[in-house]
Amino acid sequence: MTDAAIRTNNLTRDFGSVRAVDSLTLSVPPGIIFGFLGANGAGKTTTIHLLLSLLEPTRGQAEVLGFDTRAHGGEIRARTGALLEFPGLYERLSAEHNLDFYGRVWHLSAAERQDRIKALLTHLDLYDRRKERVGTWSRGMKQKLAIARVLLHRPRLIFLDEPTAGLDPVAAAALRDDLATLVQREGVTVFLNTHNLPEAERLCQQVGVIRQGKLLTVGSPDMLRQQTGRPRADILGDGFTPEVLALLRARPDVTSATMRNDHLLLELPADARVAPIVSALVQAGAEIEEVRRGTASLEEVFLTLMEEGER
Repeated sequence: MTDAAIRTNNLTRDFGSVRAVDSLTLSVPPGIIFGFLGANGAGKTTTIHLLLSLLEPTRGQAEVLGFDTRAHGGEIRARTGALLEFPGLYERLSAEHNLDFYGRVWHLSAAERQDRIKALLTHLDLYDRRKERVGTWSRGMKQKLAIARVLLHRPRLIFLDEPTAGLDPVAAAALRDDLATLVQREGVTVFLNTHNLPEAERLCQQVGVIRQGKLLTVGSPDMLRQQTGRPRADILGDGFTPEVLALLRARPDVTSATMRNDHLLLELPADARVAPIVSALVQAGAEIEEVRRGTASLEEVFLTLMEEGER
């Protein structure tokens, strides 16, 4: 048995003259939320279909939970769960009856079905509404129920394709919190397709960035920020005149200086110190209220990688 939940080697899928997935080589360790990041059309959904053995690769190999996708698609699908484009719910049935139906599909006993339904719906704050028809629910509640459906048979690995797409910010935040808690509680590995970068930054222990079917980089969000994102300083204050900005831009320890509202945003070389820069600002007549040093967000790293990919 492999030590990785997912392993691919030069996995490739063509649709006619279009290469949707291009020589993907990837290893996803067990027990984490792995974020697969890319714009619409980057190849994220095709990758999930390949890993679930819903599509045959043009060339290359993939293993999921130790099973080869070409030869053992049934075993893979029996041990995984997937929430793809549609939630897979019957809207005329109640939440309870939806999960009971899927429990029968997975050959769970009546006692197992009852226990799992109660545990999952309680954890998702849906148990008191289990008798209601799903068709009357909000999109956010349906997505929560779909997550319960995916986890019902205790899979070791689940695939989620843009699970918060189309949700309002409150519903999306609630679903993210519930997902993080459930994953920790259930002990599953998650392969999460998303183009929501703040979502990936909050949820994922590792991420991979894909562009036009090619994997650009893999690592933890912190590692990608350190490797790709430049250090920066956010300075709040007054007196940031055009002359002061020109002075900053001429310094060797400042890569760029821009104003955003009343904030002065500086990009810095890797070894730059902020204290001499603040001192120079004060000497030039600026008034400093607050200084924050940090690195670029995952969203900024992602945009940098996309720009580099175009070049």
